[in-house]
Amino acid sequence: MFYNKKFAPGTPNPKVARFTTGKFGHDYDYKLELISNARLQIRSNALEAARVAASKKLASIGEEAFYLRVVTYPHVVMRENKMIATAGADRLQEGMRKAFGKPIGVAARVDIGSVILDILIKAENLDKAKAALKAATTKLPFTYKIVVTPLKQIEAAVLA
Repeated sequence: MFYNKKFAPGTPNPKVARFTTGKFGHDYDYKLELISNARLQIRSNALEAARVAASKKLASIGEEAFYLRVVTYPHVVMRENKMIATAGADRLQEGMRKAFGKPIGVAARVDIGSVILDILIKAENLDKAKAALKAATTKLPFTYKIVVTPLKQIEAAVLA
């Protein structure tokens, strides 16, 4: 596909500061996943807000006791054709002529059943991890479900 470079300036960086928080290890008991119930786009600043909200709820148990990961990556460029809405603006704008827009941010495209965030946690902190994911859903658009998977049964099935 051919395109003119002047219409496609650089892609903005995602606002997500860290995609992983906590300590990764193999001694966790449960994996909690935040799963989307709809097809939508999530802006990178909403992903960052959800990550911060979840990690703040988990801060009381210590950074060594959990592993939080932002699974989706925002790569879709959002563009805006800025319009001036003041008197006399009709002489300053082109309207819909060459209305490709300038990049204003990036977003992650999410399908039904896609994992947004996941947390590895020990059994004694399971309720706090559920509360952390619940807090993260308040920062994201639409609705989500939380799926809890015990990791020890998975390992036993693999070994057998």
